[in-house]
Amino acid sequence: MPAPGLTAEAGKSGWYVDDRCTNCDVARQLAPDLIGEVDGRSEVLRQPRGEVEARQLYAAAFACHTRSIRHTARRLDPALDPFPLPLDDTVSLCGQNSTHTAGANSYLVRRPSGNLMLVDTPRWSPSLAARYGALGSVTDVLLTHRDHAAHGRQYADHFGARLWIHEGDLDAAPDADRVIRGTGAVEIGEGMVAYPLPGHTRGSVLYIADERYCFSGDSFYWSRSTGAVEVAESVTWYSIQELAASLARTADQLRFEWLLPGHGDRKHLPARQMADQLRQLTDRTREMKPRPVDFTALRW
Repeated sequence: MPAPGLTAEAGKSGWYVDDRCTNCDVARQLAPDLIGEVDGRSEVLRQPRGEVEARQLYAAAFACHTRSIRHTARRLDPALDPFPLPLDDTVSLCGQNSTHTAGANSYLVRRPSGNLMLVDTPRWSPSLAARYGALGSVTDVLLTHRDHAAHGRQYADHFGARLWIHEGDLDAAPDADRVIRGTGAVEIGEGMVAYPLPGHTRGSVLYIADERYCFSGDSFYWSRSTGAVEVAESVTWYSIQELAASLARTADQLRFEWLLPGHGDRKHLPARQMADQLRQLTDRTREMKPRPVDFTALRW
């Protein structure tokens, strides 16, 4: 049965995006036909029609890190919070993004044993942690880089899990339980492998699960505007040249079907097409030069 009031209210006006929007793109990922980019921020393009679209808008609202997606007549109903939102039977999108990670996405990954790994973190909340714990034992919290390190220790301590980060960003999580060193691949356990990818930050890491899922942090993402895998060259904090070198060293080792970034859109393609995308990205990145920080240059 539909949630009470959902269908009846779906076609009514009242949804809007307030001026706290940071243009992080999360809402547009979850409700692409309802929310768009206008003058460097998200706006509601039209009100939802029917239950499916209403649920998309609620998902966007519960994911938004500034709680900028609002309704003139009512507050968000916690019963309509869809997170963690399964992408398939292995990976769920956590939603509930945090202002302390610039609104980055995070993911729960089920392992063959039934245990879970958390890749980056949503906002800290005991009730959210309880929600995740009800799905299985969380054994590891995997940080992709310093920008997403907030809340990692809290979640790891809550679950009694191991907190992982690369030595290049260790100052962002100095009490990490496991430190990834160098540039070689590191097996985390149960089909999860870490690949250091310096560039976005000195200690950026991507994680590959089951040769199917790539958790790329902010190293690269799927751009809806270009229809390709892209790097965020204008906000590559450490070195675009280092990122190019990392891709050249690592891209041929990576096999996956799902691209699951911290910022930017997700994409599911056959592994061969993803490999082609990475080869093309490696070639393009090799030609890039350092540039001033410009958030408006992101090709979402």
